Amino acid sequence: MLKVLIPTIMLFPTIWLVSPKWLWTASTTHGLSIALISLTWLKWTSETGWTTSGAHLATDPLSTPLLVLTCWLLPLMILASQNHVNSEPISRQRLYISLLASLQTFLIMAFGATEIIMFYVMFEATLIPTLIIITRWGNQTERLNAGIYFLFYTLAGSLPLLVALLLLQQSTGTLSMLIIQYAQPLVLDSWSDKIWWAGCLIAFLVKMPLYGVHLWLPKAHVEAPVAGSMVLAAVLLKLGGYGMMRMMIMLDPLSKELAYPFIILALWGIIMTGSICLRQTDLKSLIAYSSVSHMGLVAGGILIQTPWGFSGAIILMIAHGLVSSMLFCLANTAYERTHSRTMILARGLQVIFPLTAAWWFIANLANLALPPLPNLMGELMIITTLFNWSPVTIALTGLGTLITAAYSLYMFLMTQRGPTPNHLIELPPFHTREHLLMALHLIPVILLVTKPELMWGWCY
Repeated sequence: MLKVLIPTIMLFPTIWLVSPKWLWTASTTHGLSIALISLTWLKWTSETGWTTSGAHLATDPLSTPLLVLTCWLLPLMILASQNHVNSEPISRQRLYISLLASLQTFLIMAFGATEIIMFYVMFEATLIPTLIIITRWGNQTERLNAGIYFLFYTLAGSLPLLVALLLLQQSTGTLSMLIIQYAQPLVLDSWSDKIWWAGCLIAFLVKMPLYGVHLWLPKAHVEAPVAGSMVLAAVLLKLGGYGMMRMMIMLDPLSKELAYPFIILALWGIIMTGSICLRQTDLKSLIAYSSVSHMGLVAGGILIQTPWGFSGAIILMIAHGLVSSMLFCLANTAYERTHSRTMILARGLQVIFPLTAAWWFIANLANLALPPLPNLMGELMIITTLFNWSPVTIALTGLGTLITAAYSLYMFLMTQRGPTPNHLIELPPFHTREHLLMALHLIPVILLVTKPELMWGWCY
């Protein structure tokens, strides 16, 4: 764990001491080298489930894929932001990259934590850099409003979790994930236990976000700069799913009854947010709502608590992280050229940028779960689990997949096909940097098709 954490912390002196000319090159190279070191985690040798580097940090098959995704994303965020932040004073550029590096530090410590309270602290700490990135580097005037939504939704959800964790510490005597799975099962039979159960999960359901508490997400995505959108979609939403998986082990006897309303909300959310996507005019807003729809499937898979559901949830989280991050990068490249996110103003781009149209096409196909990509693996596993739990769910999940295909096609046709308006003819061409960025998102997705057991969690 330290072999990745120490180089990440050493990013800060690199960012602040390197000469301005080499700032972006040095930080990208440093980030990529950390990402390559993190790939060694995927070589799984432990028989016990956990590989520890100390009492407080450890990896297991659930956290490893998410840790590698976190490390992989930092250099991509730096690559994507270069054009956006380059015109600013050098001190602000350094601050921007430092915030991204601090996000990575907090996320590594959150996913690697063995103490639940340490996970909670790091879970909350990620709010601060994200909030600064949204409110300081956001594009529109609404960004302060978006930051407030983001902060207060997440805080209102996670304060009950703190109380719930303190009560758990009082009753079991430990909050270590290594020990708590062997503790005596809790006797949960009173009303207050039901409130405690809800307190444990609501923080993560808000973060995922579950339909009904999702309103902060489209606002935050639309107002954030490209790196903010990427890290939100790819990693911060996954903190919710990861936290739910960790907590569900302890909530067992009550989950059978109490999970019903949340599963219903998650499944209904797949259809509702998909339908909202079909009538969006704003490109980033459409991609943000599609994230809510995919996370609804993940929430359903986790709440059912079967090995297949958990595996499907991990696979879908990793695949969705890479694909939605790629879609946000593509949306940003179009925005940097046309200065508008309204889809109808930037149509017919395929004629001018044929290679970019190919990236759009592949990203949209991955988003609608084209076989044999990991998105389909995850969705199929979750849909099968849900069907096994209750055959009625096939109507909701089936309709959800249909709507996903419809809005993905709609997004592609609106931005790439049709007659090219005259005001777009003179657009500057795409850079090698942007094509490299798309390739670095897509290569892991394709490689995971060949070795999916890296992200199957405990099921192999």
